Amino acid sequence: MPNRLANETSPYLLQHANNPVDWYPWSEEALGEARKRDMPILLSVGYSACHWCHVMERESFEDEDTARVMNDLFISIKVDREERPDIDAIYMTAVQAMTGHGGWPMTVFLAPDGAPFYGGTYFPPEQRQGLPSFRHVLKSMSDTYRDRRGEVDKAAARMRELYDNARKVTQSGGSLDTILLERVYRSIAQRYDVRNGGFEGAPKFPQAMSLDFLLRYWSRNDTAYALEMAATSFRKMAHGGIYDQIGGGFHRYTVDGVWLVPHFEKMLYDNALLVRLGVHLYQATGDEEFRRIVEETIEWLSREMTSPEGGFYSSLDADSEGHEGKFYVWSEAELRDLLTGERADRVASYFGVTNGGNFEGQNILNIPNPPRAVMSRMGISAEQLSKDVSRGREILYEARSRRVWPARDDKILASWNGLMLRAVAEAARVFGREDYRTLAERNGQFLFAEMVRAGRVFRTHKDGLTRINGFLEDYAAIGLGALAMYELTFDGKWFDRASELAHSMIEWFWDDEINGFYDTARDHETLVTRPREVTDNATPSGTSLAADLLIRVAELAQNADLRRRATWIIESLAEPLQRHGPAFGHLAGVADMVVHGAVEVALVGDPGSSDFSDLAVGLASIYVPALVVAGGAPGSREMDDIALLRGRGLVADRATAYVCRHYTCDAPTGDAATLRGILAKASRVAAPAPL
Repeated sequence: MPNRLANETSPYLLQHANNPVDWYPWSEEALGEARKRDMPILLSVGYSACHWCHVMERESFEDEDTARVMNDLFISIKVDREERPDIDAIYMTAVQAMTGHGGWPMTVFLAPDGAPFYGGTYFPPEQRQGLPSFRHVLKSMSDTYRDRRGEVDKAAARMRELYDNARKVTQSGGSLDTILLERVYRSIAQRYDVRNGGFEGAPKFPQAMSLDFLLRYWSRNDTAYALEMAATSFRKMAHGGIYDQIGGGFHRYTVDGVWLVPHFEKMLYDNALLVRLGVHLYQATGDEEFRRIVEETIEWLSREMTSPEGGFYSSLDADSEGHEGKFYVWSEAELRDLLTGERADRVASYFGVTNGGNFEGQNILNIPNPPRAVMSRMGISAEQLSKDVSRGREILYEARSRRVWPARDDKILASWNGLMLRAVAEAARVFGREDYRTLAERNGQFLFAEMVRAGRVFRTHKDGLTRINGFLEDYAAIGLGALAMYELTFDGKWFDRASELAHSMIEWFWDDEINGFYDTARDHETLVTRPREVTDNATPSGTSLAADLLIRVAELAQNADLRRRATWIIESLAEPLQRHGPAFGHLAGVADMVVHGAVEVALVGDPGSSDFSDLAVGLASIYVPALVVAGGAPGSREMDDIALLRGRGLVADRATAYVCRHYTCDAPTGDAATLRGILAKASRVAAPAPL
């Protein structure tokens, strides 16, 4: 008989709807029942694509004896961390404080008022590898709550004290100058893996936000090593097993330090951040391989991750048929049966396929050797190799599509969609792809039709239902996506939408007492604490996204209040930012814009004309950090509504570009080559600041 989760829309919660556990979703009903019966709460947090979440479900939550213990001793609550990042953040903070590490599945024991007193992650059904059995933990925590309530109260009090830190008034953390950015750069660079790209050893995560900051730093200071770190890391990932060589898109991370063996889930947010990084790398280098990887990833997004209405789905599972990665791996025999002859030899050599395999007797496709080495060994041209690999990919994808697919989490999350909307819109602008523009426009229209209502954002949409009040990250990410749409289309409605969300963030999330943002709105349900996470983890924090949106809207609207708030956010976090750069990758990029100022470009002319298009193409072809773009036709409402455009006019009756920074503008130009030359100089600083 299904439990209460059968009434939910989250695919992760629905996966547990037939467990013998008497699960509750997070609700006042569950919390009230715990208070009424004076029972501890067992909170289990995970997500649909999480491999070890599936393992713990099979081992424990589907086991009748374990479920009986849970039902007798606890009020059991199951939470999808992607739907409720507030609950996830609150209790992950506690687990990390208690154990020194975190992860999912997350298992936390709470007093009826929601205060945590013990926590961990995965617990096995039997004791192994230093981990106690789950049933032992259950009985121990129940005994502690019943017989040693003082210990529970002390542990809960320590956690409440920890949470109180989030309510402290923000203070200045130091000057905002090039010295700060230099220290951030060194903090990131010292963790670089020179041999394999990326940062540190295993497990290996993409850390796209830190790589994007390195690219900014290179552009500012002409530091070749910064560009090398960013480009090499992206290329190593693109050649590794973390990248799906057949279907496009990146997996979550690799368990090794060489990008070969991934945890096979594919998350929308990783791919959003990596697409945007790849676009920037292509602008900076002109390297066609970077463009190819971005295009293949967007093709995957369009083909496998887009709803009929235009929303982007959340993730693909790591597992299929009960085995992690089974969908993605190949035996040499299977590959040769499908491809045959010389093509099979060439494709096998290109993707490193062997009889013994590189993963549990199977092959994770990767590119272990430079293509020129394969060409030399096979005695073929680059054109022939490219032709064989391209056709081989098509054949293998078609064969793979007949396998049992990994489960897809088809809920649509606001912030993740905003991140991907921004990335696709930038790709459309830089590559001049009308199909990407269409994809971005459909997504943007969907978000503002279904998930934004009267300036308020909702977190999740599935099966026609939009629910859960949005969090700070949702408002900011969709706002940034809308700004990217404005820079792509120069349709003022997108700027209006971004501006409305920027002001709505302040209304609902800014707190004058702490002089900063909380992650939940002031009318959100009361939890054990009001969360305020400022570090950038797998996704940018709500605070760093908010600062990004505020400073960009401020530049377009010439709004001093928005600029002041964005600057204060960076200043209040300056001290941890320069000491722990990798934990603030996105915020570091915003700090770069605050320190150096925006490069403002106003394009005046008919956006449908060829001379306007030439300027827009020239602008899109060059990498400029902290770029803010406005455009409009003379006499249009955009010329009146967007401050950056006011007072600008055509020169010699043709489309004209104005480039400004630090309240100073270059001579206007109607020539795309001249515009490129101005922009090439615009982001440079004289020299790195000495320490």
